[in-house]
Amino acid sequence: MPAAPMVMRMKVRGITITPATIMRTTTRIITTTIIIATTITGITSTTTATPMLMTTANSERANLGMTDAEAAALYRLMTWLSPAFPVGAFSYSSGIEWAVEAGDIRDAASLENWLATMLAEGSGFCDAVFLARTHRAVQAGDDGDLRDICELASAFVPSRERLLETSSQGRAFIETARAAWSCDALAYALAQCPGIIVYPVAVGLVSAAHDIPLPPTMHAFLHALISNWISAGARLIPLGQTDSQRVLAALEPVVSGTAQRAMGATLDDLGSVTFRADIASLRHETQYTRLFRS
Repeated sequence: MPAAPMVMRMKVRGITITPATIMRTTTRIITTTIIIATTITGITSTTTATPMLMTTANSERANLGMTDAEAAALYRLMTWLSPAFPVGAFSYSSGIEWAVEAGDIRDAASLENWLATMLAEGSGFCDAVFLARTHRAVQAGDDGDLRDICELASAFVPSRERLLETSSQGRAFIETARAAWSCDALAYALAQCPGIIVYPVAVGLVSAAHDIPLPPTMHAFLHALISNWISAGARLIPLGQTDSQRVLAALEPVVSGTAQRAMGATLDDLGSVTFRADIASLRHETQYTRLFRS
C-alpha cells in the first residue's frame, strides 16, 4: 500500500500553517484581487461613459435639427417679433378702428374675414413681398436693388397714417436691433438705405444681416402682424381672450399660404384689392374719437 501523504506543518509565531491554510489564504487574495479589479474597471467604465453621454446628447440635439446657429436665430426672431419688443405696434390698428366704428367688423367672425383678406390680398401680402425681396437683396449684396426696394416700399403705402405706422415701427426696430445686436453687415446694409425704412424692409434687412434664413423670418413676421391686428380688434369690438385665440388659430393656414406666395413673388406681383381697408386707413385720419394712431 502506498504510504499516506505526509502533511507538512509549521509554526509561525505560534500559528500552525498547513497547505490547506495556504490554499484558503491564496483563494481569498485572488478573490479580493478580482473584486478590486472589477471595481476599478467599473470606475474606468463610468469615467469613459461621461463623454459618451455628452456625445449622445449632442447627437440627439443634432437629430432634432437645432444647431447652435439655429437656436440663436430662433431666439432673436422670438425677441424681435415679440409684442414686448419696443416698436410701438400696440398703438396702431391699420385702419381696424374705423372698420369697427363703421360696423364692418362686429364680432370674431367678421374680424377673421377682414384680417384674412388684408393678409392674403392686401397690405399683409405686399409687406411680405417687400420683406422677402429685401432679405434676398442683402444676402446677395445687391446694393442697388436694396435701395430701390426701400424707396418703392415707402411709396407703396396707401395713406398718411399707414406711412406713419410702418415708418415709425421700422425706425424703432432698426434702432433697437442696432443698439443690442450690432454687426458689420447690418451697419453696411443700413448705409445703403439713407431714406425711410418701413417696417417689413427693416425686418428683412436686420434678419438677413444676421444670416437668419428667410422662411422662419417670414412666418414670424406674419404671425406678429396678424397677432397685433387681432389684439387691436379684441380691444375695439371687444373680444375675449378665447375668441381672439380662435381667430388666430383659424388664420394659421392663411399665414402659411401668404408666406409661401410672398417668398415666390417678384415686385411685379405687388398689388392690393382691399379697397375698403385702404379707405378705412384714410377715414381714420378724421375719425372723431380714437384709441389708436392709425
